[in-house]
Amino acid sequence: MKEQCKNSQTLRRLVLTSLLLAIVVIGLGAYTRLTHAGLGCPDWPTCYGLIDVPETSLQIAAAEQAYPERPVEPTKAWNEMIHRYFAGSLGLLIAAIALFSIKLRYSKISSVRYPLLLPLSILVVVIFQAALGMWTVTLKLMPIVVMGHLLGGFTTLCLLFLLYLRINTTRIDTQREKLVDLPLKKYTRYALVGITILTAQIALGGWTSSNYAAMSCVELPICQGNWLADLSFGPSFELIPPNQESYEFGHLAHNERVTIHVTHRFGAIITAVFLAWLAITVFIKTSTVPTKNSAIALLSLLVIQISLGVSNIWFSLPLNVAVAHNLVAACLMLSLITLTYQLRQNSEESLNE
Repeated sequence: MKEQCKNSQTLRRLVLTSLLLAIVVIGLGAYTRLTHAGLGCPDWPTCYGLIDVPETSLQIAAAEQAYPERPVEPTKAWNEMIHRYFAGSLGLLIAAIALFSIKLRYSKISSVRYPLLLPLSILVVVIFQAALGMWTVTLKLMPIVVMGHLLGGFTTLCLLFLLYLRINTTRIDTQREKLVDLPLKKYTRYALVGITILTAQIALGGWTSSNYAAMSCVELPICQGNWLADLSFGPSFELIPPNQESYEFGHLAHNERVTIHVTHRFGAIITAVFLAWLAITVFIKTSTVPTKNSAIALLSLLVIQISLGVSNIWFSLPLNVAVAHNLVAACLMLSLITLTYQLRQNSEESLNE
């Protein structure tokens, strides 16, 4: 029993560490993208053939001879490599979690059935995420790959969080507490719809960023000029773009970037309305304190995220605000997953009564 408790605690610490590191990696990824350092190193996984960044005059000369089209910019190269170091560390931690989960699952000492499919799924996702990181460089920031890399990071974070909820012995639940006048099954479905809507909005944000369309509209609440006449949806959302030597700083025309930006804004309105309705409705109808707190957290993060989105336009995309916009989006998704998890647990408990 003592050994089982120790193993459970070790796994929980590994997952929590990975979860926190995943948030850092998402922040560093956003910082790398927003400082235009995605091609700070023109090769992968090394940087100009080195495990760090060329800094001496001899190293820089050799690097620029090998990659004459990409002069060495040490600041951008370090931004890219630091992101790679942290992402690589996260990958190793996730591999350790998968191996430890296999060990626990088939351990004769343990009587607890530890999840195995979820850790293995996370490992598969992070391996594919590494491939997307490579393709981001080799395909010269192709927008669909950059957006996929962003979604891969969010997927890794969310799956780690779900695993933490699954294995945490003090997991978020509402044992011995009853919901009053709340059709739990229905609101669980609504929460899942909310996750789908928020995922689509995050993807739109990634598409906006990867196509350098964040500042295509510089006025609020509507876009400047005759923006309705500029909308062009066909080319704006072509997943496989025409071949380019590089997609750095974007390859689309202004009206196509305006279309992407406007779509992201409308998506933000739909997401905000639905999540606000969900949070307020659940808060009013539930009697359980943990679920009320999750609804408050969801609504609070939603308000912060809207404020950051407006600030990005109002203050012309300041770096700290833009990075925070990415991180709060991640926290918003985690809060929505928490609420969904609680509603699902309560629904199952109600059915078992």
